Amino acid sequence: MSLPRKLLALTTLIHLALGPFSAPAQAAPATFTHPGVLVSRTQLDFVRAKVQAGTQPWKQAYDAMMSSSYASLSRSPKPRAVVECGPYSNPNLGCTDERQDAIAAYSLSLAWYISRDAKYATKAIEIMDAWSAVVKDHTNSNAPLQSAWSASSWPRAAEIIKHTYPNWPNSGRFGTMLRNVYLPEVINGSHSNGNWELSMTEAAVGIAVFLDDKASYDKAVAKFRTRVPAYLYLTSDGALPRTAPGSGLDTRDKIVKYWQGQTTFVNGLSQETCRDFTHTGYGLAAIADFAETTRIQGQDLYPEIADRLREGLGFHAKYQMGAAVPSWLCGGSLKLGLGPITEVGYNHLHTRLGHTMSNTEALTLRQRPAGTNSLFVAWQTLTHADNPQ
Repeated sequence: MSLPRKLLALTTLIHLALGPFSAPAQAAPATFTHPGVLVSRTQLDFVRAKVQAGTQPWKQAYDAMMSSSYASLSRSPKPRAVVECGPYSNPNLGCTDERQDAIAAYSLSLAWYISRDAKYATKAIEIMDAWSAVVKDHTNSNAPLQSAWSASSWPRAAEIIKHTYPNWPNSGRFGTMLRNVYLPEVINGSHSNGNWELSMTEAAVGIAVFLDDKASYDKAVAKFRTRVPAYLYLTSDGALPRTAPGSGLDTRDKIVKYWQGQTTFVNGLSQETCRDFTHTGYGLAAIADFAETTRIQGQDLYPEIADRLREGLGFHAKYQMGAAVPSWLCGGSLKLGLGPITEVGYNHLHTRLGHTMSNTEALTLRQRPAGTNSLFVAWQTLTHADNPQ
């Protein structure tokens, strides 16, 4: 065996001997900040002032949201008692309706805050009340992911309405729905592809904030802190990517298979890069969204994941923008389609912290105003473009 191969074998053994990455516990805030899921009151005030002044890109982003079906005052919610979602939403029994109603509630809550027109708050409440009165369960294989996507949007809307609008009689019932229907589906995570668990933790932390639930907040944070290093690779990790606790990825072959057959690991590579950029985008978005919520809550997790997120965004933005794909990367072929997912991470790392991120900047500017992926990402140019708050 040659010396380089001996060194690789040795580092592999060390990696496996040390086991999966673990991180110290993170305590929930003594008092939760409201509204505080993805957007805070100071962030919303910044956006409102920009829109009212007609300043770009916020005014264009606001107009795009307001002209969408998600902000329509004529929208009729379509709740169901049982939402059944199979692989790739087949069957799709309420899956699309639920996700889109949740995004609509969030869109309408933003419209209410920025315009102060009570009709938008009333419509958001109508949608949330319709679902909280009816939904009881999610079934079939995609139930955890469906729950995660919908429950990433629901708390964003509920936080804004509950804490900025004076009249929501059924807010308690909505909280009961989040606790009993959605939280059990997402709180324990998943060992599927990483975007699943990252979206599940995003949903869990949002629910925890709305419910002032410190135990669920702590559990979500603990999972997040081990999952992010297992999703985005840095060369400082060693010869192989880190693994999440309980994953069962205890050999090099298993790790490589989980990383879609990729054997060359570089800064910013994702566990799903060689699957496709669309699912990778889900993971990147959930990472940034989660970190943004904890920052608002005074438990800033950005410092722990900043290098990974910066490298991950830049690496994928480069190829999304059209860079030639080297033969060592996913066999020289990539399935692009990153989605409107860069604004939150770019805003924190570039606007607030001052990092130069040329690839991510180019893609972010090209995609403005970022819309929605119709799953759980929505209107992030409006809420987070150049937002220092």
